[in-house]
Amino acid sequence: MFDINKWQALLDIAVWLQLGTAFLETIYMLVLSGIFTVILGTPLGILLVLTDKGQLLENKVVNIITSIIVNVFRSIPFIILMVLLLPFTRWIIGTPIGSTAAIVPLIVGAAPFFARLVETSLREVNKGVVEAAISMGANVSQIVRKVYLPEALPSIVSGITVTLIALISYSAMAGLLGGGGLGNYAIIYGYQLFNTPIMLVTTAVILILVILVQIFGDSLSKKLDKK
Repeated sequence: MFDINKWQALLDIAVWLQLGTAFLETIYMLVLSGIFTVILGTPLGILLVLTDKGQLLENKVVNIITSIIVNVFRSIPFIILMVLLLPFTRWIIGTPIGSTAAIVPLIVGAAPFFARLVETSLREVNKGVVEAAISMGANVSQIVRKVYLPEALPSIVSGITVTLIALISYSAMAGLLGGGGLGNYAIIYGYQLFNTPIMLVTTAVILILVILVQIFGDSLSKKLDKK
C-alpha cells in the first residue's frame, strides 16, 4: 500500500545523512578490499599461468594445489563464506561486525575470482612476444613485468572492473550480517521497517555506483589498449 508518510520521510535531512554515511562505508569497503584483492589475486593468477604445462615455471603439483585453493574459495557462496570466516575475522579485526570486519571476507571471496580473470588475461598474450623475450635472454621476472603484465593490462583492468562490481554486490550482502554500508542500511531502515522508499533509494544509489565503476573501467581499458 502506498504510504505518503514514508515518502515524505525522504525530505528529512537525517535520512540523507544516514544514507551518506552508509555510502561512504561502502566506498571504504570497496576501495580497501579492491586494493588487497588485486595485490593477492594478481600473483595467484600469474602463478596459475607460469606453473601450467609448457610454461616457464612448469610445476604440476604447485599448479594443482593453487588451482584447488582458488576454485574452493571462488565456489563458496559469499554469505556462507562470511559465516565460515567469522572466527577468523574476529581474530584479525577484533570483531565480526562492521564495515572493517566485512573487508576480510570480501578479500577472501574476491581474490580467487580475480586470480582467474588475471589468468585468462595472461593466456591471451601473444606467445610470439613471450618467445621473443626469452630469445633475448630475459628471465622469468622480466618476462612477467615487461611482457605479460603490460600486454595484458587492458584486459586486467577490465577484470578489475568486473571484480569491483562483484565487490559492490558482496558488500551489499555483507549487510545481512551487520557488515555496514548500503546493504546494511537498506536492511535496517528499509526491509525491517517495511520502508519501500528507503529500499528504492538505496537500490538506486547502488545501481548508480555500479554504472559509474563500469563506465570508468571501460574507459580506462580502452585508453590502455594500444591494438
